Amino acid sequence: MDIGIYSLNATRYLTGEEPVEVTAVESTDKSDPRFAEVEDRIHFTLRFPSGALASCTSSHSTAEVKRYRVFGDKAWLDLDPATDYKEPTMTIGDKEGQRKPKLAEGNQFAAELDHMAECVLNDTTPKTPGEEGLRDIRLIMAIYEAARTGKKVKV
Repeated sequence: MDIGIYSLNATRYLTGEEPVEVTAVESTDKSDPRFAEVEDRIHFTLRFPSGALASCTSSHSTAEVKRYRVFGDKAWLDLDPATDYKEPTMTIGDKEGQRKPKLAEGNQFAAELDHMAECVLNDTTPKTPGEEGLRDIRLIMAIYEAARTGKKVKV
């Protein structure tokens, strides 16, 4: 079950909301032996309470793309690559033009491990507690249900 958890989390983080509805489509060439037991591509759309929509795709057979693009009423934001450890590139565009703020490089996985160790040592709650993982699983299950049934799934 790998539907692109980074994009799922990014949509929740960027909107500050939890999705209320999911639609999804799965596409797999079953003659390809790599996908005898797992899906290849899943495209899903999340609808949020504010009306914001997130369109996300996860694929194992297409060229690697790790890009987020966010459209707002006054500007847009592009991260490409969005989830690599090196050379993150952000572009912000609006009616005045485009700018590329410098982003710090870092090993996000090492930072997560350090944070977890600090929480254990200090008996504090992590920034992303287990409840976040449970929300992720519920959304992933809703995405798979929507793909299987071809219907909107309320979450």
